[in-house]
Amino acid sequence: MTRLLASLLAATDPAPFAVVRREHEPTLDVLVGDVVDVDRLADIPLDGAEVLALVPFRQVRERGFVARDDGAPLRCLVVRERETIGLDEAISLLPEHPIAVDDLAVDVSDAEYAERVRRVIDDEIGRGEGANFVIRREFTGRIEASAAHSVLGWLRALLEHEAGAYWTFAVYTPGLSAVGATPERHVSSIDGVVSMNPISGTFRHLAGPPADDDLVAFLGDVKEREELVMVVDEELKMMSAVCPDGGRIRGPFLKRMSRLTHTEYLLEGRSDLDPREVLRLTMFAPTVTGSPMGNACTVIARHESTARGYYAGVLARFTPRVGGYDLDAPILIRTAYVDGEGGVRVPVGATLVRHSDPDGEVAETHAKAAGVLTALGAIPRADPASAKRPTPAPSTTDASAFRDRGREDDRIATLLDSRNDHLATFWSAPQAAHPSRRATALVIDAGDDFTTMLAHQLRHLGVEARVVPWNEAVPEASDDLVVFGPGPGDPRNSADPRMARLHELMVERLASGAPMLAVCLSHQVLATLAGLPVSPLPAPRQGVQLDIDLFGAPASIGFYNTFAALADNGSITPSLDLEVAADAATGVVHALRGPRVASVQGHLESVLSPDGLAVLAGLLDGLLGGEVVLPVDDAACHEPVTAGGAA
Repeated sequence: MTRLLASLLAATDPAPFAVVRREHEPTLDVLVGDVVDVDRLADIPLDGAEVLALVPFRQVRERGFVARDDGAPLRCLVVRERETIGLDEAISLLPEHPIAVDDLAVDVSDAEYAERVRRVIDDEIGRGEGANFVIRREFTGRIEASAAHSVLGWLRALLEHEAGAYWTFAVYTPGLSAVGATPERHVSSIDGVVSMNPISGTFRHLAGPPADDDLVAFLGDVKEREELVMVVDEELKMMSAVCPDGGRIRGPFLKRMSRLTHTEYLLEGRSDLDPREVLRLTMFAPTVTGSPMGNACTVIARHESTARGYYAGVLARFTPRVGGYDLDAPILIRTAYVDGEGGVRVPVGATLVRHSDPDGEVAETHAKAAGVLTALGAIPRADPASAKRPTPAPSTTDASAFRDRGREDDRIATLLDSRNDHLATFWSAPQAAHPSRRATALVIDAGDDFTTMLAHQLRHLGVEARVVPWNEAVPEASDDLVVFGPGPGDPRNSADPRMARLHELMVERLASGAPMLAVCLSHQVLATLAGLPVSPLPAPRQGVQLDIDLFGAPASIGFYNTFAALADNGSITPSLDLEVAADAATGVVHALRGPRVASVQGHLESVLSPDGLAVLAGLLDGLLGGEVVLPVDDAACHEPVTAGGAA
């Protein structure tokens, strides 16, 4: 039955529609309906009908973050008719010769984009503003033809020639149309199971499938490996806010596309939240913004001179089911947009980390745009004679798929498996909670949602924890423990209201004599109160795992810091009389401790901290019992100490 698709193709001015094919499905859905624009995610009309929502990037302001406002509407297609068609039949109906885009240009030149990359590395990552940031540029052009017919023709080209997309889709509404092949699910909520799919690390193979040796080199690349782990950490923050049991990680997998191969993980948890609230709490993916999320939005506004429109937003499909709605929301990347005047935009970005090479990031933006630009006829296809859709290998491939296929494939499987060797099993194994400690903790968010993961681990360890932002925090005496959390920025900047407030809150808590723990940025603030100098590191430690000594106990911990306190290992601080654990060679301080006071520079909650949970449990034992005691041997440190075997 192809009535709806045929009517769209025949109409001069068709009704608003969407055509969607999900990964691995042999069919696609044709949706026709009415357009409703709303102000907030909570206003998306879930009144019994299926809804497809185009969510612009500016909607991130609902989380209190910064975004340039271009007025891009939160546009909903309320579906009144739908049909499902076989993929081959649909392709045979769609226009065979898509409209070509003319006047191809780019808004930011290669040289200017490379310079922006350098500035972000030096001025943002180098000043402690975050671990990674995504900066976009746009390819632009024009068409004279109907937007509705153009996106359907481009959809056919993507269906025939692109591989590995999570969604391949075309959407037409008055004045706003889109077509794309996005590789990445942002979030889904199906029957209460919430899933996120962080994809990062990009291997370019524009001439065809990669050789095994090249793929092995890509999987061993430090920059690509760190890039993926950082976004896993960032999305685990979101999962911890949405799911009472946090999120479990599965993978890593290879995501194979026609010109690119990515690495990815899958995160899963359970939630009974309204799917619109799930979407709000997870706006937007760190793979297209950066981390920490709030500061990433500020950095984007500083370095991108125009608003993002729908780039890095989501295309959210709400499907009614018994008792509510399911949500499936891919990220709006690898997508072209057509406005009411025939203007075409293809935005792309690259993830910038401390190891980024500016010229390499320029090349990555070209590679990411290539699939869509080829479908639009803006650049020539490598094999223009090819009229048949390729039969690619499975787009998502885990390590087990490579087993028993030969020595070369076994190397790839081993490298995939090894990605998890040094990660925290807490986030990949079932969690059995500790008995209650009958204690409460106030966790102060200093500008980094790592506090959601930290609070989740505190609850797991038997502490009733709640998170409050730094500007609303009051360290009441009724809280058994106050945890001062991590955040971006320079701890020496007393003119920063956040730093000044952290300083003030910490002085109050210290004066009370009640237990407190400080993490990362807050550890640095405590160090200044203790009379230690704090300075920038020679090179930022953003997403770095180190084996350190914590007061005689070895621990493998993840670090996200640009600044560090300095002191001799085993010394006592000039003020507060805190004992110092520091690197013996460099004097970089890892931790401080004293009666009812402790601090750590590393992130115990990070997926990069296999010993983090054991160290946190030891800190709690000491702080709530009166004296900070850490695990004293390798066995204690590497085996999570949970009643019932949590990991």
